Amino acid sequence: MGKNSTKYVIFKTRWGVFGLLADYKGILRTVLPMSSFEIAKRYLLVGMFQETKQDLNLCPAMQKDIRAYYNGSYVDFKKAQFGLNGEKLTDFSKKVLNVCIKIPFGQTITYSQLAKQAGFPNAARAVGSVLAKNQLPLLVPCHRVIRGDGKIGNFSAAGGSKTKKKMLEFEKEIIGYRG
Repeated sequence: MGKNSTKYVIFKTRWGVFGLLADYKGILRTVLPMSSFEIAKRYLLVGMFQETKQDLNLCPAMQKDIRAYYNGSYVDFKKAQFGLNGEKLTDFSKKVLNVCIKIPFGQTITYSQLAKQAGFPNAARAVGSVLAKNQLPLLVPCHRVIRGDGKIGNFSAAGGSKTKKKMLEFEKEIIGYRG
């Protein structure tokens, strides 16, 4: 992929149509399953001012892993073979997202716990703000972060809290099937 090239792929999963946007440095954005190709494309390419081309062969291993996840398989996205492009993130955001990536499949932590693990024990609200802007849902599993009172909390991806709850329940089912 060339230095000035941005590409995307939108593909079907069992839950709907998923999108990936990437440049030569890594994945820039993901869109959780939507009901149609057109809707996924609109969300995926929002704010893109440079030419962006569709590439059905973009990140083939990642596409395979994402499909496997939505088919009910345990997938560890920490071991992805394609990098994540975080060059536009602040140092604080990078630290928060790097801790978030490490949350084990099927488990949850609170915003406060995430803040402490990132080295900012009094920044639970700021952590929530970073996660609300997460451009890489699923790959950076912000759905695994819940409120301190045990409630699901908000989710900025399509479907909001219902999607977050569905993903958490789905992962717990998968873990149950693994033994």
